[in-house]
Amino acid sequence: MDHGDKAATVNRLKSIAGHVNGIAAMVEQDRYCIDVIKQIQAAEAALAKVSQIILDKHLHTCLTTAVRGDDPDERERVLAEISDVFSVTNR
Repeated sequence: MDHGDKAATVNRLKSIAGHVNGIAAMVEQDRYCIDVIKQIQAAEAALAKVSQIILDKHLHTCLTTAVRGDDPDERERVLAEISDVFSVTNR
């Protein structure tokens, strides 16, 4: 990930952390359950977006390098990583 992409990703994650802290405050304040759930869903969506961005960068860098490379073991390792990520996501 280049410096600009990394900085943008870190900023997104810091924003999400702030959002999660806000959700904790909502719970402490006994806010309406549905409002809390909606905020949790928004935070989950934001995390999913960050995950998508990082996966896209990985596919266009690490995976591409491994697939084009001459080392079949490295190619299989990287492909297995991608498979594992999706198997965890779908549990």
